[in-house]
Amino acid sequence: MTSSDATPKVQRPLEGILVADFSRVLAGPLCTMTLADLGARVIKVERPGTGDDTRSWGPPFSGTGATYFEAVNRNKESVCLDLADERGIRLARELALRADVLVENFKPGGLDKLGLGYAELSEANPGLVYASISGFGDEGGRDLPGYDFVVQALGGLMSITGEPGGTPMKAGVALVDVLTAKDAVTAVLAALLSRRATGRGTHVRLNLLSSLQGALANQAQAFLGAGVVPGRMGNAHPSIVPYQLLACEDVPLAVACGNDSQFARLARELGAPELALDGRFATNSARVQHREELIPLLETYLAAAPAAHWQERLSRAGVPAGKVAGIDEGIAYAESLGLDPVLELTDSDGAPAGRQIRHPAQWEPALAPRTDAPPRLGQHTEDVLKWLQEPAAGSADAGGYLSR
Repeated sequence: MTSSDATPKVQRPLEGILVADFSRVLAGPLCTMTLADLGARVIKVERPGTGDDTRSWGPPFSGTGATYFEAVNRNKESVCLDLADERGIRLARELALRADVLVENFKPGGLDKLGLGYAELSEANPGLVYASISGFGDEGGRDLPGYDFVVQALGGLMSITGEPGGTPMKAGVALVDVLTAKDAVTAVLAALLSRRATGRGTHVRLNLLSSLQGALANQAQAFLGAGVVPGRMGNAHPSIVPYQLLACEDVPLAVACGNDSQFARLARELGAPELALDGRFATNSARVQHREELIPLLETYLAAAPAAHWQERLSRAGVPAGKVAGIDEGIAYAESLGLDPVLELTDSDGAPAGRQIRHPAQWEPALAPRTDAPPRLGQHTEDVLKWLQEPAAGSADAGGYLSR
């Protein structure tokens, strides 16, 4: 039993919030899954027959479907509605009118044409928080398809990823989608908090390009503040040395000396304390200027032992260091630290239904975890449609705007 298992569970903070999920692929579904993890009821609207695009994105496939889809759709209900059909639009509208939050990533203006845009829905449901996610916004980029890979290229991320002089590289995960999802969660939660004071919802717009640029942090500011256009540096850092992979006897070791004290400890553990006294290396600014001289010297000492040896020794001395691990090893490492990274899912009958990475936030007192497996396509259509066709006006448990 973990410590979190032994801690009394408390109500999830978004209990009672209804989310209408009109999104697909990654950014929108990850946003709504996070809201579901925090207690919201999420009803995912999917196309009859095919559903979310990612249901077919594989291999790899688990025993129940594409792992890509499963990664961002736990704790949801799936309802199939044909938005090319008048009845499907009517039912979708009813869902939106009962919702507290609507998340969509249609082409900008796409839901407006169906009578499901914010302006029209908010007249009948003034408390609705409506989150729209696009690739490049709804002005000059409204007609550009938003794919993570293309945004990494156009937004500058690939220009700083990869080896110097080498081919620009994307991140190993759809990082821009993930960043946009997290931005969307922040915006939705802030809008819900604002609604408590004003009684009104809002339309929040997010786009992949802006989320990427917001995440470029010091690299973007290097240009805006100093006119420096960063380039590719491989695993090196533009402003900190050593902060990169260093060769050892066997495999590389990531070493991150964020200050002069850490570098002095590194030099001491390598058996070369004089490096920290050398004017070329005594301060971080000096080390940045003399990077090409320092790195080979460090690797000469590190070549005497395997990376695992240096990881243990340097970590014990307070020097941030770690060998490059696979995802499997990374999960095992987190487990060894007691971080409980894995969530055990259950199906509708309570049977085991696979494992996923849990939401990273840890709460004290602990939240009661949600462990519902990602839904089968249309799994909840019958129940949801029955509920949507029941009269909602005046009902104390109608959900959404009628019960605020």
